[in-house]
Amino acid sequence: MNKQFKTKLKFMLMNSFATSADTLEALAEYKDLGKGSELEFVQNKAPKVTASDLTPATWEKDFSQEWCPPGHGDLYPAMLGSGTLDKLLKKGFKYMFVSNSDNLGATMDLKILAHFASTGAPFMMEVA
Repeated sequence: MNKQFKTKLKFMLMNSFATSADTLEALAEYKDLGKGSELEFVQNKAPKVTASDLTPATWEKDFSQEWCPPGHGDLYPAMLGSGTLDKLLKKGFKYMFVSNSDNLGATMDLKILAHFASTGAPFMMEVA
């Protein structure tokens, strides 16, 4: 799309503390994607809780197992807290297309983007 529309689109990932290193290693050969904070931002951590009383779970053998990524709802807090939102805004980005990695068939629909831009809405979601 960058070549077809002569524009600069940005590809980024919201990663977790558990997957960041492996992802960056796997994508390192694709230099055009960028690296480090140019390519990803890491979502926050949420404590795992016990089913019996919802207190924080503990695992003394490996304290890292006491935490989990909070999931998709962390998109905006993670972008804000990591400074990613400010960086993208300073670079002039105005719109963002978000897709889950488990939805690899998702593509940006230019008709939806044009409609979104024309409405001035702060948020739009396509659902099926």
